[in-house]
Amino acid sequence: MDTSKPKQSIIVILLLILAGEAIFVLPFVLARIFRPTFLEVFDINNFELGSCFSVYGVVAFISYFFGGSLADKYAPRTLMAVALFMTAIGGFYMATFPSYFALKILFGYYGFTTIFLFWAPMIKATRVWGGQNKQGLAFGFLDGGRGLVAASFGSLGVLVFSYMMTVDVSQSSLLERQEAFKYVVWTCSAIIILIGILVYYFLKPLSTNADTFQSPRKIYSLENFRSVSKYPSVWLMMLIILCAYVGYKTTDIFSLYAKDVLGYDDLKSAEIGTYLLYIRPITGIAIGLLADKTRASLWIIIGFAIMLLSSLIFASGVISAHTIGLFAISIIFMAIGVYATRVLYFAILEEAKLPLAITGTAVGFISVVGYTPDIFAGPMIGVLLDNSPGELGHQHVFIVMAIFSLIGFFATLAFSIVTNRKLKKL
Repeated sequence: MDTSKPKQSIIVILLLILAGEAIFVLPFVLARIFRPTFLEVFDINNFELGSCFSVYGVVAFISYFFGGSLADKYAPRTLMAVALFMTAIGGFYMATFPSYFALKILFGYYGFTTIFLFWAPMIKATRVWGGQNKQGLAFGFLDGGRGLVAASFGSLGVLVFSYMMTVDVSQSSLLERQEAFKYVVWTCSAIIILIGILVYYFLKPLSTNADTFQSPRKIYSLENFRSVSKYPSVWLMMLIILCAYVGYKTTDIFSLYAKDVLGYDDLKSAEIGTYLLYIRPITGIAIGLLADKTRASLWIIIGFAIMLLSSLIFASGVISAHTIGLFAISIIFMAIGVYATRVLYFAILEEAKLPLAITGTAVGFISVVGYTPDIFAGPMIGVLLDNSPGELGHQHVFIVMAIFSLIGFFATLAFSIVTNRKLKKL
């Protein structure tokens, strides 16, 4: 970005942050914060919700591949604005509480709107904003800010839900909970439309700046894909993101954990899910600043180590309603580890020395494998929880998380060695 216009630069990153999380509120954030309520009002179980996520993941899998190249050809603001409008329209349909089959179709639709049209343009736009020396800060602001936006949506959702409940939530009927949750979905959808309008009209400076790095090749050029696939670091990034994303998907169950293990009601469980999101902006900005002073890959290694230790604590079964202090400490450390890896896994694109002109293609190529947890993590977590109701199911989920954390740790270590050797040769 043009540093001679600091106000313009701030507006751009703020809009990227707002849009970057608003787009995922309907398919992910609401289900994460209101998971017990979400299951009840749609009359589905954990496996069926996981299957909805899986349909999303299949569509997203295809969308990453083709949407990445699209981002190397067209202005980010146009693609992102259209994606936001289309996602919001899906939200108004969600508020009608469709059947399980229709809900799966809706999640597939979200996979198209949030990924094909949105994901790679957002990542490329952030890389353009960060320049060569501020990638950690750029992605730290992006993910940390997205965490604050998610937390704000969560707090607003809890406020709207509690306001619309005319009786105590523990005494409410299913119809009363549906009615209250409908207003939550409507509110979020309206805000997403507003953000889409702001993106279209105020991201023009970024579009002009990004045009400098547009690929002159055809949208789906095989040459772009061949260029990207020649980097060993790209293949390692696939594995790093896959493992980090499994950890992030596991945070979806914390509100349910609070209900199943600690005995909290729906509203209190939703508050726990929201509080967790407030750790994300603090971690994002702090880790982003530290990464620019050292190496981003180093902090991803540390993040995976924290994820491994904290997931083992949850898997051990030592946390209960009588050890709330240990739960609070463990969940904070878990969140720090998860968000540290999430903040930086695209910041290491600069460490890998990938040309900016093929960033969109690289993001799409990496994401095809890196985000496959969208396909398998939801059903896997659902099966583990439903087959072993209560605390045991949660322990099984955290054992799986520990395994992926270990794999991610070694993959990032290998990435750091490969890129360090490359730097020495330059």
